[in-house]
Amino acid sequence: MATPVKEMRAVYAETLVELGARNPAVVLLEADLMKASGTGPFAAAYPERAFNVGVAEANMVGVAAGLSAGGKIPFATTFACFASRRAYDQFFVSCAYARLNVKLVGTDPGVSAAFNGGTHMPFEDLALMRAVPGIAVLEPSDASSLRALVEAAAAREGSVYIRLHRKAVPDIYPQGERFAIGKAKLLREGRDVTIVALGALMVGEALKAAELLASEGRSAAVIDALSLKPLDTELILAEARKTGRVVTAENHQIAGGLGSAVAELLAETGAARLARVGIRDEFGEVGTQEYLMERFHLTAPHIASAAKSLF
Repeated sequence: MATPVKEMRAVYAETLVELGARNPAVVLLEADLMKASGTGPFAAAYPERAFNVGVAEANMVGVAAGLSAGGKIPFATTFACFASRRAYDQFFVSCAYARLNVKLVGTDPGVSAAFNGGTHMPFEDLALMRAVPGIAVLEPSDASSLRALVEAAAAREGSVYIRLHRKAVPDIYPQGERFAIGKAKLLREGRDVTIVALGALMVGEALKAAELLASEGRSAAVIDALSLKPLDTELILAEARKTGRVVTAENHQIAGGLGSAVAELLAETGAARLARVGIRDEFGEVGTQEYLMERFHLTAPHIASAAKSLF
């Protein structure tokens, strides 16, 4: 993997600026977190298309709905805890139910909220958003996938929820790699177990876990899910049927997110046995990202251990 050179939030802002240059309908909304989200470059480039509504996330989503009804393509960005829990009803009714074209971006998902602590640590946003009819739920894993999926979200007619890791992460994909909503990527072939991971933190850990398993003579396939909804059932089932064993890995509660989506798929098809890695019915807490990854058993050794439990 290449050394990371840019924060994910910087890539997000650059992509919005490029989209804004091509399409004057693209607008930005923030709830007083423009510095945290890194979207200042868009506001500087297009000040008439950037709106800071203050610390009023539900209102931000309502304004986004109005802008969408007027033909705009709004990207409404705030911490994932506020985008999901605080503004959920507004997003559900005013955007999704109304069949509008709002792109809601939740930053600092799961343990990446770190020192903001339990109140700001969304372990349930994917579960909430996955239950909203008709929307797409995406979580990029590196800069290339982020850029492509933001562009795909802008092009897609309908509401989208994007989970955005703000910090720099190692590159997984080369520049120019193609991505599509609803399509996962097979990063590594394997014979014995399939690891399905989601997000910037967990895909890297899944690849490390595959190396740990390889050192013990076990061959692990690794899938980067990228799109929780729609889920790439075709790829996941194909690999599950090859290996007969599946591990899901997510920076989220095991209930309602990737683990649940894959569990439902496997239960309905009988394709493989399953173990889930994720938060187990707990609230978040204050700490470094590294500490929290270990505290909540999200690291490569825990993923490898879950895989070995299936043998």
